[in-house]
Amino acid sequence: MTTWRIRDFHPSDLDGILHLWSAMTASGIEPVYSLSEVLASCQKDHAVVALHGDDVVGAAVGRAAHEQGWIVFLATLPEWRSRGIGTALLSALENRMAPLGLTKLSALMPDTETRLEAFLSRGFKDVKNLRFFERQIPVQRTELEPLALLGGRVLPRDLWENVAGMKREKQLLERRLVLPLAQAELADEFGVVPPRAVVLFGPPGTGKTTFAKAIASRLEWPFVEVFPSRLAGDPEGLAGALRTTFTEIAELEHAVVFLDEVEEIASHRAGDPPSPNQGVTNELLKIIPAFREQPGRLLVCATNFIRALDSAFLRHGRFDYVIPIGLPDAEARLAMWQRFIPDAVIGDVDIDALVARTEGFSPADIEFAARSASQRALEKAVYGGQHAGGSPASDDGATSAQRASGQPAGRRGPTTEDYLEAIGETKTTVGAEVAAAFLEDIDELARV
Repeated sequence: MTTWRIRDFHPSDLDGILHLWSAMTASGIEPVYSLSEVLASCQKDHAVVALHGDDVVGAAVGRAAHEQGWIVFLATLPEWRSRGIGTALLSALENRMAPLGLTKLSALMPDTETRLEAFLSRGFKDVKNLRFFERQIPVQRTELEPLALLGGRVLPRDLWENVAGMKREKQLLERRLVLPLAQAELADEFGVVPPRAVVLFGPPGTGKTTFAKAIASRLEWPFVEVFPSRLAGDPEGLAGALRTTFTEIAELEHAVVFLDEVEEIASHRAGDPPSPNQGVTNELLKIIPAFREQPGRLLVCATNFIRALDSAFLRHGRFDYVIPIGLPDAEARLAMWQRFIPDAVIGDVDIDALVARTEGFSPADIEFAARSASQRALEKAVYGGQHAGGSPASDDGATSAQRASGQPAGRRGPTTEDYLEAIGETKTTVGAEVAAAFLEDIDELARV
């Protein structure tokens, strides 16, 4: 005689579901779906329970997506197994979901699950050679609106890989910042406190902003850039606007917050009477300790002039690391040129010569030279002779009809000569004096 019955889930059955979950995990089975997902589906999707008296002894939970149905949870208390309850629960759940017009009902089970009879008896097939992949979505839908109000965004996942060369800097940032933040539990086992704030310093155009964005991309955290110049016009004043902005950032679960040219609001405090910026610097010095108390966040401040920063700003306890980002070495320059030269001509260009001629160039300088070379090559191909910035020359074989139609005359891309000419005309961002001062800053102020 059957001593149990099946009915639809009631909200009062939640304690019973929790009891089933605890019994399942206690037996060494780790469910595929999380407890929060199961409870949500109980209340919003489809669920049936098996009762003995008023006690829940089994449950089946399902959800549907278009014509595909999924079994989210199936469990029976250990003492009630092998009585056909699982099969009956699956049958009842399928009946409840039948009006949805499903064409397939599927279930994902952990490898440790051995009680599969309920599925097999209901006609489910044990499909071999399948693997289950899942991915956590880093930014929840509820965060998108406040993130947009802050001007933040979720960056593409490949930015880190697209940072050409700069292997030394990438390795340092990967190990010091990304590793302990991305694997916080592992870091905690080793007694590593994840960083909360860092300073990137170096000459202009060396890629500090690019690295800040790449860190956010690598962590898959939202990127929020704070622009002091935009906040300056706020009725609260810059100091008040900064305070409000960081209060709003605290509502996000994760964030990489970027402050570029931070020397503009954290410069040396001096003078009598105090300058208007001193109040802003004081406010920022208060904000950073409060920011550091919030897990899942990283403040990245960038500066071209680290010597201009107030001494209290760089003090231990505010910033975990002070990391130099310098000019690209030969390996990095090679990677950059390989990235900027079109595939159609890269085999014909003497890249080694370009690498040698661009020592002392910043990434921004190299990109400018590459684009300039492509532009002058295009102009030569269409109009013949020199590009618009140079002196006239012969038509180089281009006919009037070709020039009028925009049809290239034989040339299909920039040459080594085009690149070397563009390099020769590029004014470098970082002079010898600035480069030497940067090396001194590394010795005196870097903290890695």
